[in-house]
Amino acid sequence: MTPERGCLGLVASACGGVETRLAAELAEPAAARGWRLAITLTPTAAHWFAETGGLARLQATTDLDVRSTSRLPGEPRPHPDPAAFVFAPASAGSVAKLALGLADNQALTVLGDAVGVVPMVVGPLVRPTRPAHPAWQGHLDALTGAGVDVWPLDDRPWTPLLDRLDRLARPGGR
Repeated sequence: MTPERGCLGLVASACGGVETRLAAELAEPAAARGWRLAITLTPTAAHWFAETGGLARLQATTDLDVRSTSRLPGEPRPHPDPAAFVFAPASAGSVAKLALGLADNQALTVLGDAVGVVPMVVGPLVRPTRPAHPAWQGHLDALTGAGVDVWPLDDRPWTPLLDRLDRLARPGGR
């Protein structure tokens, strides 16, 4: 049995096959490495999972509720504070909002509160034309300047993001 590493905030937005790849390439491997997963989806990603039936597979990787909405006043916090975060896939809009400190949904709220506080790896999955946008590099620079490890996914497998997190979480790993 793998020893418990603590709580990993696993956040995903709606892009790039999230409904078929998130469980197989991030959630299940992270759980196998001993992480307790606190999974948060953007509202659109949650809709995609609900429509495709993939939510049950994702939920099976954690004892915590998979969330996409904020809690009501007076409700207990459904997730402990994560020791680290992986945000993948991260859409262009979500990357821009995170870099600007905008928190218009639960996923961006938990991430925004953790930037610069705990180790974080962000895997943008954007169209090949996105880097040509004049604001794009500034968003990436803002995140990396805050200590976030940004590793574009392109056509790559997603599991190596967990290896990057391991390196980042080690003392002197930044």
